Amino acid sequence: MANMDWRERFLFRMLRLARVVRIDRIILFRGSARPFSDYFRGFEKVEAVRKLFGERTEEVLRNLEVQFMWAGGYMGVNAQNGHLMVNSKYMDKGEKIDVYLDIIHELVHVKQFMEGKELFDGRYSYTERPTEVEAYNYAVQEARRLGLKDDRICQYLRTEWMSDAAFKRLANTLGVRCGH
Repeated sequence: MANMDWRERFLFRMLRLARVVRIDRIILFRGSARPFSDYFRGFEKVEAVRKLFGERTEEVLRNLEVQFMWAGGYMGVNAQNGHLMVNSKYMDKGEKIDVYLDIIHELVHVKQFMEGKELFDGRYSYTERPTEVEAYNYAVQEARRLGLKDDRICQYLRTEWMSDAAFKRLANTLGVRCGH
């Protein structure tokens, strides 16, 4: 954690706290999880998703649940149960391409969870964490397949909790050229 920016350290500590005190019950908009396919139709046909889960795509998406939250971030995967957590405001107001790429990014985390990987490994900063790099790389590949240029991909990658140095490191790691 020593090489983390204060914003990353704060976010990391909040995520760790959420795991300890089960804050997911507090921040959820709805008390129960709903099937992924109730909200995100057709993802079983998306090539990037099929490449991710292979022959198990329909089964994984059928069993995946979504929890809506009223606070915190954009999307994430609950480290306790592998559910997709989605900020309801982001779903309503976010750029559709960003929401789509975030779903792709989070589905990588779902797969990582299924493989037993540590999603919040504190030995790494957020932008250097292997699970994040893998998920961002997959989302960037999908963005490029859709024809997005690097400037737009940079816009997608940039988050308010990421320092400028961390953002530049991530973009560089992903091979995305971000201008000023």
